[in-house]
Amino acid sequence: MSCHAEQELSTPDMLQGHIELHHHLFGYLKSMALRCAADLGVPSAIHRRGGAAMISDIAADTGVHPAKLPHLRRIMRVLTGAGIFAANDEPSSPADQDGDAAGETVYTLTPPSRLLVGDHATCNMAPMMRFLVRPEVAAVFFGLDAWLRDGDTGAATLYQAAHGGVPAWEMTKRDSSYSRALNEACAGDTSFVMDIAVREGGDVFRGLSSLVDVGGGHGAAAMAIARAFPHIKCSVLDLPQAISEAPADGTVNFVAGNMFEYIPPANAVFLKYVLHCWGEEDCIKILQQCKKAIPAKGDGGKVIIINAVVGSGEPQDNALKETQVLFDVYMMGIGGGEREEHAWKKIFLEAGFSDYKIKPILGFISVIEVYP
Repeated sequence: MSCHAEQELSTPDMLQGHIELHHHLFGYLKSMALRCAADLGVPSAIHRRGGAAMISDIAADTGVHPAKLPHLRRIMRVLTGAGIFAANDEPSSPADQDGDAAGETVYTLTPPSRLLVGDHATCNMAPMMRFLVRPEVAAVFFGLDAWLRDGDTGAATLYQAAHGGVPAWEMTKRDSSYSRALNEACAGDTSFVMDIAVREGGDVFRGLSSLVDVGGGHGAAAMAIARAFPHIKCSVLDLPQAISEAPADGTVNFVAGNMFEYIPPANAVFLKYVLHCWGEEDCIKILQQCKKAIPAKGDGGKVIIINAVVGSGEPQDNALKETQVLFDVYMMGIGGGEREEHAWKKIFLEAGFSDYKIKPILGFISVIEVYP
């Protein structure tokens, strides 16, 4: 069938479509180039030179072989075009006309690359980036078409289909490298999110005397809350293997347990990136356990959820909207998913809660307060 059979396209439309198609097809190269730059330490190298560096400086500081300098320049050109770095061409001097330094480009950091500077412990997103661009994570989606054709709705998740039936959480027991990368990614993301949540949305924690962080791992979120609000007694509930290496400094109390069976009593239950890992029925079960753990609304009881709410945030921000739906597809890979407000409302009501409030203060992530 001719490509003109269904509808005649003008030459400009065809050429534009050709450009846009290739733009999307090569999208994965941006992720790979970004991981390369982070692994080399390019953002940190630029930061240590006062926020501006030439390619020769970056190569020297990151250990790139001099013979590969032209290739590094090509990688930086991709990332500059994507807005990860900014670039300014320095005017060349007469003495520079015969060398690579002529008109040398000076690279600077932008908001995305500033989040990859390892020197900034509270906002270093490099571990999360490295985890999301791991081969075993990306490989999950190569079988998407076959998985969609599979009529067995109770069969394996995309992740299991790609990894011989092994669930994502089971992989943390079998592969120490994967487990370490996941823990580092979660810790880095939690430090970033909680820093903003405490500064911009600290009201949600005021008035509490106790809080239990369900699924809180090594306690990064609970520790951030305890530091900002020392009067709140913070605990973490997670599986034994998740808290086995948690720091025992007395700031946070760690409790081994299963959130489907029991949650320790507290004024508030905190759930960061927990519910999007589960289907609707499991979310309702978790929230029912949360409801048992907290006092009535009049006595200050509530559940605090940090998660995406698809459609929340600035309605005109295309990057935000696209990030939310991409995050949803990523979560689909492990059997979870992001939800629109109406889906959250349905879960809250079926779990026995009476009201909720959504605060889109974390970019594409929201803080949700749910009341019994």
